[in-house]
Amino acid sequence: MPLAAVTLAEIERIFAILDRLGLSREAVVIPLRPAHPGGVRLLPSGKLEIRVESETPLEEWLPELERMIVQVLEQPA
Repeated sequence: MPLAAVTLAEIERIFAILDRLGLSREAVVIPLRPAHPGGVRLLPSGKLEIRVESETPLEEWLPELERMIVQVLEQPA
């Protein structure tokens, strides 16, 4: 079943990844409307925007999210 909204439960799971990577929670923006495909991008403000995947179950998508965050952070500015 597609994810209809990003709730505190999903945000807390994402925060666990940010904590593991040593990233401040203040350094990210998480829209409350999920998207397909989900993804990560660097905003002009320097913050990371995390768009939560709507079609893939969160449990399956979180490892991909972590890889995407690392990939975006490793890109040259």
